Amino acid sequence: MKPSLYFPFRLLTFLLLTLIGCKKESNTDPTTVTDIDGNVYHTVTIGTQVWMVENLKTTKYRNGDPIPNVTLDASWTALTSGAYCLYNNDAANKITYGALYNWFAVSDSRNIAPVGWHVPTDAEWTTLTDYLGGTSVAGGKLKESGTSHWITPNTGATNSNSFTALPGGFRGFNGAFNYVDYYGFWWPTTNNSTTYAWFRYMSSNSVELFKLSDNKYYGFSVRCLKD
Repeated sequence: MKPSLYFPFRLLTFLLLTLIGCKKESNTDPTTVTDIDGNVYHTVTIGTQVWMVENLKTTKYRNGDPIPNVTLDASWTALTSGAYCLYNNDAANKITYGALYNWFAVSDSRNIAPVGWHVPTDAEWTTLTDYLGGTSVAGGKLKESGTSHWITPNTGATNSNSFTALPGGFRGFNGAFNYVDYYGFWWPTTNNSTTYAWFRYMSSNSVELFKLSDNKYYGFSVRCLKD
């Protein structure tokens, strides 16, 4: 009786499919997340939270709708809807510092964060600072160390939790760009009034993580938090 090749063929097919499946799974990196534009971000666990290590760069909401890129100064300060820009409208700054978003983009229900992530609330920023010992010292622990990006003296910067906060500056009054290398500013989603919202910032000459509120048309950086 002639031996059948059917069973060996089935076995070989099963083994090949298994190997392909294993290879695909091994390429999945749990320490990164990708946004809708294809930008890849590293992540870090600090206490009970998982944060992005880089500032957000996306130009689209999660559903694919574009976030308007507003370059004109007068147009920026007149906005009451979501928009983004790059510091000095220079694409080179996006690579290092990410984009600057107004608060209307940050709070938009279409969500600027990747799936499984969100822009943190002010309370979630407080959870971070409390874990690091309070606002009076948290900035030093979160800032990137050295002076590759932060201007001298970059007081007390240790980056002890690998958050790697960078001084991306901001866009504010009259649409002007200010303070790159000196300060980093980040929006939470928390509202303060009809025209103002809370934000957090760090300085090159302080270890503090400051909390203030200002006009919602300001352009600040965004760090996302895992759901």
